[in-house]
Amino acid sequence: MTWARSVRVALGLAAASVVLAGCAGTAGATPGTDNAAGQGETLTVFAAASLTETFTELADRFEEANPGVTVALNFAGSADLVTQIREGAPADVFAAADRSNMVQLSRDGLVDGSPAVFATNTLMIAVPADNPARITSFADLAAPGVDVVVCAPQVPCGAALPALEAAAGVTLAPVSEENAVTDVLGKVTSGQADAGLVYVTDVASAGDSVLGIPVPEADQAVNEYPIAVVAGSERARLGASFARFVTGATGQNVLGAAGFGAP
Repeated sequence: MTWARSVRVALGLAAASVVLAGCAGTAGATPGTDNAAGQGETLTVFAAASLTETFTELADRFEEANPGVTVALNFAGSADLVTQIREGAPADVFAAADRSNMVQLSRDGLVDGSPAVFATNTLMIAVPADNPARITSFADLAAPGVDVVVCAPQVPCGAALPALEAAAGVTLAPVSEENAVTDVLGKVTSGQADAGLVYVTDVASAGDSVLGIPVPEADQAVNEYPIAVVAGSERARLGASFARFVTGATGQNVLGAAGFGAP
């Protein structure tokens, strides 16, 4: 498991467990603040790889709003995170890149309350900055000799591919299927692939290292991002506060600036 931020040991008291209930806040409470948070408390958030940049920023802001709280982030493909939580990994909050993976945890009784959708995302073609294969459309990805990389079927960005192929009338023959969208992007930026299917937000975060090519049919394969408190968390109250922070004004501003669509 790769941690994007170091986990510091919690020293204070743990908040009592409560149901997230769709991330609805307590009357009179300010979204993103938890007055009951103990000094030195650590909240562990498992989040989809495509949320790396935005959740790192939101974690910093949440810590500023909640002195004494540390947010430890674990980023990976949503399917990998589901496996980790099922195996007992110490997660307090789970943010997935699609409904399917969240539903799996819910069916296992590993989610507290009703998950709340906080963002949407769509697929886009990413090619190296010089676009050596001269890709201009989704159909070009199926041309002979074009090395295209996609997400594996169990990963949200891969699960959206069949709908996109059907809408475009094009079936791809990828040379590689990756377990996280960040791995797809990495193969494109390193020159190991002529093109990759990633999210609009990944192209935006990559800056000048890639060229993004829109896919008109992508709006027929939209991914919704849900967030929920993990069942059994000793910091469920703090986790619900973080979820409200993500679904609230600050979270929506940060996500929107990164290219995510509204819920």
